[in-house]
Amino acid sequence: MTYLELAPAITAIRSRPEEFEFSNNSLHHLSSRHRFRFLNDDEVQIDAVCDCATLRASPEQSRAFHAAYKEWHASYWRPLEINREFASHFAPPSLWRRAAIWLLRSLLSRPQSAKARTVHAALPLQPVG
Repeated sequence: MTYLELAPAITAIRSRPEEFEFSNNSLHHLSSRHRFRFLNDDEVQIDAVCDCATLRASPEQSRAFHAAYKEWHASYWRPLEINREFASHFAPPSLWRRAAIWLLRSLLSRPQSAKARTVHAALPLQPVG
């Protein structure tokens, strides 16, 4: 059986980690548009519009690629995800939220009406503590 050679993908994920991303339970190589799904430690499914998808990778190469993927995920992708999540906490609020904040601030900063002040002034003093 002829196997697909995964060495270029292994080299790419190690030397150019920014060319990959992980979503929908698969690894994507952005420039080639290849998708890799790890079925287990020694089997990887390759989705591509070219003929690459017709060949299978050998179990040995699949294990090596899976190991490179795990290293990439731990050292590159996971820290990137954490940084994106952290940054999202400080993103400007959405238009609806800004409108709600503005409305709440304007309601809270309005001066009280004369009637409301009179009612509070007419109440007897209450003992403290």
